[in-house]
Amino acid sequence: MTKIQTWIANQKLGSLVLLAILLLVVFPLALEPFRLNLVGKYLSYAFVALGLVMLWGHAGVLSLGQGVFFGLGGYMMAMFLKLEASDPVSTKIQSTPGIPDFMDWNQLTELPLWWLPFKSLPLSIIAVLVVPTLLAFIVSYAMFKRRVGGVYFAIITQAVALVLTVLIIGQQGYTGGVNGITDLKTLLGWDIRTDSARYILYYVCAGLLLGSVLLCRWVQRSKLGTLLLAMRDKEDRVRFSGYDVSMFKVFAFCLAAMLSAIGGAMFTLQVGFMSPSFVGIVPSIEMVIFAAVGGRMSLVGAIYGALLVNFGKTYFSESAPDLWLFLMAALFIGVTMAFPDGLAGLVEQKIKPWWAKRKADRVTQKQRTAAAHAAYPEPPLPPIKGKDKGDGAMPDGISSQQA
Repeated sequence: MTKIQTWIANQKLGSLVLLAILLLVVFPLALEPFRLNLVGKYLSYAFVALGLVMLWGHAGVLSLGQGVFFGLGGYMMAMFLKLEASDPVSTKIQSTPGIPDFMDWNQLTELPLWWLPFKSLPLSIIAVLVVPTLLAFIVSYAMFKRRVGGVYFAIITQAVALVLTVLIIGQQGYTGGVNGITDLKTLLGWDIRTDSARYILYYVCAGLLLGSVLLCRWVQRSKLGTLLLAMRDKEDRVRFSGYDVSMFKVFAFCLAAMLSAIGGAMFTLQVGFMSPSFVGIVPSIEMVIFAAVGGRMSLVGAIYGALLVNFGKTYFSESAPDLWLFLMAALFIGVTMAFPDGLAGLVEQKIKPWWAKRKADRVTQKQRTAAAHAAYPEPPLPPIKGKDKGDGAMPDGISSQQA
């Protein structure tokens, strides 16, 4: 056990272990299926926050369009689920059985060619990973090779989010329009709406999230992670050292896009629909808030930030429906003003020093006590003497008759 504790301390995995216990043990035991499903939804947003820690915190590139990749990943998974739910038997009342209902409403008579690969689950999973990453590569390569960065890049990512939202809404016959892709029921014949399915999907989401944290930590501790930090602080020095700074930024942007897409796919599986309301500018800015509240330099902090902000959003909307937007704004402003480095900064700057000081005081007190005992040892108690060594021995000076 001591070796395991030493390894965890050396690898600085204590916070990750605590997070794993919270996600895999505490929440499933303490929450009912409905609330646990909400937490799973929050964790799907945490994938985006992880990507922003790598992109914004470590590479110094702020993106305000991560909802694009979250939405793309969600739509890729929703397309597979919708095709499974649109078999000829279930859609026999339509004018054209075997196609999604929104296509039939828009008078399409056959499935578009680009929908056909989503009849296969493996191809759908590959699309979840590849399509958003490919789009991220095209956008970032075109921008970073021309040294477009800073606020200009943030505005461009917002423009991409707006364009994709308009495209999804405008192509209603192919994407479901403003309603999105709904009524998703089964995954390979497995009903994803049952309580047992919610538990399983929650554990899958939490496991993928913890695995993503380990992947990001591995990148951070590698030479690539060191170069990302150096590029963030002194980009010109890294460029003059012979490194292609633009490709490092492209890598960070693609990694963040892939993580966001995984989160979108898990969101669709747990919630049961996907719509353009998760793709636009407003949700993209909310995703930045998750990382800001948790701490844009901390992977674990970003997950706590996503949990806190979304929990506040749910709690305030249930308890104060008319004021919840103002309460959410107050929460964000208050946290960022009180803790500029987020929750992770609070832990690093306040809680850890206090805990270290407390442990040091305990050690000092033990040392003082030991020194005092060594300097002034307590005298031994005098033995009790009797006439004999049996159980009935009496102290000296007292006879058995007197006793």
